[in-house]
Amino acid sequence: MQKTIGIGLMGIGVIGSQVANVLTERVGLLSERIGCPVALRKVKIIESDLSRPQVQAMDFRLFTTDEEEFFRSPDVDIIIELIGGEHPAYEYLKRALVAGKHVVTANKEVIAKHGAELLALAAQNKVSLRYEASVGGGIPLVAPFQRDLAVNRINGIYAIINGTTNYILSTMAKDGTEFASALLQAQKLGYAETNPSNDVEGVDAAYKIAILATLAFRRQVIPEQVFHEGISRLSKQDFQYAKEMGFSIKLLAIAKQDKDEIEVRVHPVFIPADSFLAKVDGVYNAVLVDGDLTGQVTFTGKGAGAFPTSSAVVADVVTIARQIVIGQIEPAWQQNDDACIKPMAQIVTQYFIRMSIDDQSGVLAQVASALSAHNISIASAIQKETAPNQTAEIVIMTHLAKEEAMQAAFADIKILNVVKEVHNFVRVEMGEYV
Repeated sequence: MQKTIGIGLMGIGVIGSQVANVLTERVGLLSERIGCPVALRKVKIIESDLSRPQVQAMDFRLFTTDEEEFFRSPDVDIIIELIGGEHPAYEYLKRALVAGKHVVTANKEVIAKHGAELLALAAQNKVSLRYEASVGGGIPLVAPFQRDLAVNRINGIYAIINGTTNYILSTMAKDGTEFASALLQAQKLGYAETNPSNDVEGVDAAYKIAILATLAFRRQVIPEQVFHEGISRLSKQDFQYAKEMGFSIKLLAIAKQDKDEIEVRVHPVFIPADSFLAKVDGVYNAVLVDGDLTGQVTFTGKGAGAFPTSSAVVADVVTIARQIVIGQIEPAWQQNDDACIKPMAQIVTQYFIRMSIDDQSGVLAQVASALSAHNISIASAIQKETAPNQTAEIVIMTHLAKEEAMQAAFADIKILNVVKEVHNFVRVEMGEYV
C-alpha cells in the first residue's frame, strides 16, 4: 500500500496558492477521502515568485527553481500544472507524463490544442491526465461527459463559458453603458485582465467549447476549427433594440452534431429574454446539454476564481490518488478520428441588422431587394425617428438564412447609395436549446 502520495505543484499564482492552501490545510480530510496520507512535496517556481507573500508564508524547503530537481523528485507522484498559457506548460506536461507522473491541469489552451497527444502519452506511460478545471472552473463538466452522459448521443451544447464577457454584457444590458465603460468596470473589479483580448474576442470560449465538443462527440475538435467572434463591436443601441424585441444578448459557445458533421462556433447572439440562458448574469457560467436519453440538462455556477477552480483541481488529485491506492489507473479518455466541421459559411440562423439610411421613400425596398437577391426574407423591420442630418436608423430581423448568403447581402447593402452605415449585425438563436 502506498505510504504517502506526494504532490508536485507548478505555479504559485492566485489559483496555485489556493490549491496549495487546500492541500496543506485539509490534509486530514484529503487523506481520509483517499485512504492514505497525501502531502505537498515540491513547488516549481521562477525567481520572481520568491518575493510573493504566499511564497514567503510557506516552508521554503518546498520551493525550487530547478526543473531537473522538480521533475526527478522520487517522492512526487502527481504533478499539478497551474502556470497557464501554451508554453512552457505544454512541454512541462509532456515531460511529467514521460517521467511516469500523473498529471492534473487547469490549462484550457494546452488541452484544447494538444489534448489528444497528451492523453495518448498518458496511456502509453500508464498514468492519468485529468483536466476538470480547464472548463467551467468548479462546475463539474468534464467528468459528467466522460461518465454520467457517456451512453447518450449528445445532440447539442449551448454554453455561457466566459465569466468576463458575461459580466460585461450583463452590465451593458442593465446600466445602458457602452462596451468600453463596462470593460473598465470589469477590470476594476478584477473580473477582466489588463489585456482582455482572449476573453472579449471569444478565444477563451473557443478553447473551452473545443474541449467540450471533443468530449461530447468523441471527435477531436481543435481551436482552429472553431469560428469565434467577440463582443467589442456591440453597442448600447443593440441592447436597447434587443430589449424592445424581447431578446437578451449573450456570448454563446455552440456545438451541435448532425449525423457525421459537427457545428461549433462562438459569437454574440440574440436569444429570447425568457429563456434559461438569458437569465444567467454576471460572472456566472451555464452549460446546457441535450442528450438523447437525458433530454436537456444544465450545469451552472461560477466559472472562474481561486476557490471554485481549486475545488476542481484538488478533486482531480483525489480521484487519481484513490486510483493509486487501489492500484488501478483509469484508462485515458479516448476519442475517434478528427471531426468533420461544418464550415461557418453553411450555418443557418436568423440575423439582426442595424443600419443608418437616408430618410426617404423607397429605401427599405432597396434593402429588401438586396436581401432578396440572396434568398433572404425580412421577418420584421423597425425605423426610428429621423436625425437632424436627415438620416434614420433602421433595424431588420431576417428569417432563417445561410451565413454565406448573409455575408454576400451585407456586401451589397453597404454599397447602396441610400445606406449611410451598417452599424452591426448579430446572429439570432431561436432553437429548441434556448
